[in-house]
Amino acid sequence: MNVHAAAERVRHWLEGDWSSNQRIGFRLILASCFTTIVVAFLGPSTVTLNVGPARSLLPPWFIPADVGARYGLPLSQWILVPVLWVSIIVGAVGLWVSWRAVAAGWRPSIRRLVYLGVGINLLTACVPPLTSADVLMYAAYGRLQVLGIDPYSIPPAEIFRQTYDPVLIWTERPWQDTPSVYGPIASFSQYLANVLGGDSMHDVVFWLQMMCVIPFIVICGIMIKLAHGNPARQTRSVLLTILNPLLIWAVIAGAHNEAISLVFAIAGLWFVRRSSFVTGLCIGLAGCVKVSLVFYGIALAWGYRRDWKKLLSLGLGAAVPIGIGYGILSPPGALLAASRNTGYVSGGSWAPIFKGALEFVLPDNLASSITGLTGWVLMLVVGWMLSRVVPWDAVPGAHVPARQDPLTIATRTALVISAAWVISSPYSLPWYDLIAWVPLALLTRNKLDMLLLWRGAALSVAYVAGRTVGFTEAMTGVTFVVRDVICSFIQIGIIVAVVRWWWASGRELPTLRGLLTTLREMLPGAGRRPSRRRSAVAGRR
Repeated sequence: MNVHAAAERVRHWLEGDWSSNQRIGFRLILASCFTTIVVAFLGPSTVTLNVGPARSLLPPWFIPADVGARYGLPLSQWILVPVLWVSIIVGAVGLWVSWRAVAAGWRPSIRRLVYLGVGINLLTACVPPLTSADVLMYAAYGRLQVLGIDPYSIPPAEIFRQTYDPVLIWTERPWQDTPSVYGPIASFSQYLANVLGGDSMHDVVFWLQMMCVIPFIVICGIMIKLAHGNPARQTRSVLLTILNPLLIWAVIAGAHNEAISLVFAIAGLWFVRRSSFVTGLCIGLAGCVKVSLVFYGIALAWGYRRDWKKLLSLGLGAAVPIGIGYGILSPPGALLAASRNTGYVSGGSWAPIFKGALEFVLPDNLASSITGLTGWVLMLVVGWMLSRVVPWDAVPGAHVPARQDPLTIATRTALVISAAWVISSPYSLPWYDLIAWVPLALLTRNKLDMLLLWRGAALSVAYVAGRTVGFTEAMTGVTFVVRDVICSFIQIGIIVAVVRWWWASGRELPTLRGLLTTLREMLPGAGRRPSRRRSAVAGRR
């Protein structure tokens, strides 16, 4: 009884007035974002990248090491890491409170929110990147291209171990010996950043940060525009994209190139109701950045599945940039290289615990293969379950029912597939969630909101100490517990939560008749005319 009473008190407290107070939510989000900016501005440390000396007035701006040393900088890892942990959790709570405020009727000025979000994102992109050295590898792959070297076949380490290079010398483990896994457009952005930045890693990183934050702002702008005419949905779009502290932390503060790939896919959503061919061009361009955007291609094809002419036009449009990008402009093997990282296992996902259990009785290679296969099976199962429970809400502007509107179908399908992938993949990182958060912003509130919130917060906390350099053994041990134990169990709990959501919905297991019905409905032209039998039955009624 005491435990039950305590649980009830906690529940009542969580449902109190404070939890739907927009001022509290906003202040928590701002506190989280500005903490990130301040920590980065303090200069290179265990959590902030060393991007080399600044030779110009360009960002990223930070306190120089010689100046910081006079004031006790850099701060200890035992200060910085917990501060960022708390900051991420505070931001997640602020996002949750803001959602509840919208549900309670809060309708702020969208323009002011957007301006604020743009300002916060630009400020975040004007200080050094945090916790992940991926941006240094982007710079390295671009540097190889400037030197006339194929980044898909020769890793950066093979060059800087033989000769000094002013850019490659600043890269960090563990990816120095790994060739590029990015598509031709991503590779071009890396090349362009090196052309603009020259021999300065600092300046190259700045241009890479701009190539991250600008597409992110464009993505958010498109989503807000797609939600026009619905103030609640527009507010939701702002909070889940440009003012989402988890995305600002994972994508912008880390300077990851997810936004470059997604901006083309989201542009494709913009054209769904306008031109299927242009939509195809956009998704083809997205695939030229990262092959994982094939999920959006499937979603768009599903949206057009009942109109074979538009479906064909979509395919032709997508084939143009894919053919040019991978067939003409890229070196041989670029497409295979771009799909190279599908066999990895990352800490913080469900996979380390599963794979570790298998390794007690199986060889490592066999355990890895089974883990990878389990991930694909799990994605199909989770995706099928989500497809049964994610609500059907028409995207604003639809003139037909939600289940007949290509944009609504494509958006919902993109959410289902992307969410299933990030939840079930053995190799999953916090910045990958961008492809699920964005389509979620166009739908009404549902249980995926909280599942992605828990997942994103847990993974973000787990990767605060994500770098492989600078941390003591004690901090490495703490990080192992946080990432590979606590976070992994949270990810398993999220999978269980999806199963419970589906089970509670009263859905039955799939039957042969149900599968045949689904296949029939997928055929072009299906659903346009009722069968004679159904018409007769309807007439009798």
